[in-house]
Formats: sequence, C-alpha cells, structure tokens
Amino acid sequence: MLYAILTLGLIILLAMGIPVGFSLLLTGAIGYMVNIGDIGAWMEMTILPMKMSYSLQNFLLLSIPLFILAAKVMNGSSITKKLFGFANVCVGWLPGGLGHANIFASLLFAGMSGTATSDAAGLGQIEIEAMKQNGYDADFSAAVTAASTTIGPIFPPSVPMVMYSTISGVSVGKLFLGGIVPGILLTIVLMIMVYFYARKRNYPKETFPTWARFWDSFKSAIFPILTPIILLSGIWSGMFTATEAAAIAALYALLVSVFIFKEMTWKLLLQILKETARDTASIGLVVAAAAFYGWVLARSGLTVAFADWILGLTSNRILFMLLVNLFFLVIGCFLESIAAITIFGPVMLAPAIQLGIDPLFFGVIMVFNLMIGLVTPPFGIVLFITADQAKISFHKMVKATVPFLIPLLVMLVLMSVIPGIVTGLPNLLM
Repeated sequence: MLYAILTLGLIILLAMGIPVGFSLLLTGAIGYMVNIGDIGAWMEMTILPMKMSYSLQNFLLLSIPLFILAAKVMNGSSITKKLFGFANVCVGWLPGGLGHANIFASLLFAGMSGTATSDAAGLGQIEIEAMKQNGYDADFSAAVTAASTTIGPIFPPSVPMVMYSTISGVSVGKLFLGGIVPGILLTIVLMIMVYFYARKRNYPKETFPTWARFWDSFKSAIFPILTPIILLSGIWSGMFTATEAAAIAALYALLVSVFIFKEMTWKLLLQILKETARDTASIGLVVAAAAFYGWVLARSGLTVAFADWILGLTSNRILFMLLVNLFFLVIGCFLESIAAITIFGPVMLAPAIQLGIDPLFFGVIMVFNLMIGLVTPPFGIVLFITADQAKISFHKMVKATVPFLIPLLVMLVLMSVIPGIVTGLPNLLM
C-alpha cells in the first residue's frame, strides 16, 4: 500500500494538473503517515518543515537564483538579439542559415542562462520570429528552437548540474567542464539535422559575411560571449567557487546592460528582480518538497529495493546505463528536472557507483536525459512554450519536434558508450 501511494499517488496528482511541489508534499505526507502506522498522527508531521528547511541549507543552492538573474538580465536587454545576430553572421551562410543560427545562438546563450526554459522563453522568441519572417515554416522554426534549448543545461553553467552536485558531492567545476564537449557535439548533430531539412525544403541562406561585417557583429556580442570564459577560468583556476561564479555572472550581466549597452532601467530591473524571486521560490518549493518525498522513499525501503532490483537485472555497465537512460527519459517526460534529480539521483547513483561508474559521467548523462524529457510529449514544458511563441497547435508542435529527437538520442548513445566525451576534459584540466 505504501509503495502504491508513493508511486501511483504521485502520478495521479501530477496527471490531475496539481503543481509538482504540492504533489510531492501531499504524496510524501500521506506516505509518511502510512509508514509510521498512524493516519491521525499529525503531531509527527513537524518532521516535514524540518526536512524541507534542512534541504535548503546548502551554500551551493545560492547559485541558482543568481544564474536565473543573469539570464533574465540578458533577456531583458538587447544582448540576446546581439548574440543571435552574431550567430547568424557565423553560420547563416549554410543552407537553412537561420536554423543553424538558432542552434549556434543557443550554444552562446547557454554560457549565461543555465536553464532550457530561459533559452526558450527569451532567445527562442527572437529566433522563431526571425525564422518565420524569412520564409521558414512555423512548426520547423519552433521544433529547431525547442531542440536547441537542450544545449543550455549541458553547456556550462548549468542549474541542473548544480542540483546534482548538491546530492552527489561531485565538484561543480568538473561537472561544468564535463558538459563542454557534449554541448559542442550536440550543437553539431542538430546543425546536421537542419542541413538535411534545408536541402529537402529549399530553405534560404545568408550570403557569406565579409570581414568587416563579421568584426562589427563580434564587437557587439563580445561582452556576453566572455561570460562563460570568465566563469570557467575562475572556477578552474580556483579563484572562486561555483556560487561566487554565479554572483559574478549576475553582476557582470548587470554591468554590461547598464554601462555598456545602456538599456537597463530601474523599472525593468525591478520587474526582473520580481520574476527572479518568483522563479527562485518555485524552484525552492520543488527542491524542499522533493527532499522530503525522497526521504520518505528512503525510509519506506523502496529506494533500496529498486536499486537491488536494478543490480539484479544486470551487472554490465553498458546495459545498466541503457536502463538508466530509459528510466530518466520516461521520468523526464513527467517530472520537473530539479525534482527528478533530487529524488532519483541518489537512488540511481548508488548502484552506478557499485558498478564502478564515474559519478561525474553519470551526472552529465542523467541531466541530458532529463533535458530530452523537456522536449518530449506529453508534458515537455519547452514544447508548450515554443508552441505558444510560434502560434501553432500543440499537436503540430509535437509532430514537428519528433524527428529532432533522433539526433538527441544519437548523442545520448554516443555519450553513454564513450565516457571520455564527458570525462576527458575535466580529467585533463582538474
């Protein structure tokens, strides 16, 4: 009965449309009362706020609102437009030019945002509008935008990787470095997909840029492009921690917006701060609720039973990673990535370590799986965002996005069978 409450109960609440944080809280609370054998033992529920507040007492979590603030400051000014313009100059001359620029701009913006939704909500709107105005189909424009948002949480900095670091103890610096090569390779495979679409549908392309045009575009985008370089070099050299890097990113974004581009007003800054506070509170609720739910899961014995069951199926690392991929691909379709990492990260990491799998490698793979879930029906949140921006039906959005799951899954398989794609750079530099 307890296992049914903790699994089926959560699925039912999520299917009813109840927000993730409240679904986790309600399921965890009922599961806890059943576990202690007294449905009426409300006095025992003082453990709930204690567990929730304790889960938030982590210095590393301070980096999340700071990375969110940096992304919103970038979205609130013309920085995203300048990045997209520079990306278009760099790769727009390829067949399907704006599609390639869409993907390359996501790689550039990933160095500031750390979340897929920030990319979709800010840069995505600019990209979709530009592609539609230049003769690209609305559904194709939305599908490219949705697929390219998966780059953001892989290429550093990354909010999901910060969350994984808190539950695993793996260095954030190593996780960030581990996402660089996969992020670049993901960009390439998505651009290959766009190339074949462009040749088939005869999409337009830009003229090859002159040196003067390239230099002008580069000068306008140089300051935001420097963001990931400053962050990674500082973390790698030991000058500052990941949380301090997030503070530097937010301060740097503000300085660029105020003093260089001179676009930040007090009214806009207040709006950005309100949105950042709202998003931070939402994530905080999910993290705290997921921590309590995960504690109840562990107390019930379900996590140990599940880990033993997984190990009973196979002791082969490749087969185990295949099961992990299937598990998190399904979880990512239904559950928000922060909650999924908090709840299921420790559950799946334990047997992975027993099989000798590098926790760094495992973390990047898990995050990438969950990012694919954001663009997978039926509940992929990025699909809803981009469909709304492109003004197309959700059904049409899903139909257009499904082919782009192929390069994403190909990249996932490559990362799973060649761990050096993830671990090579961090092992070399750290």
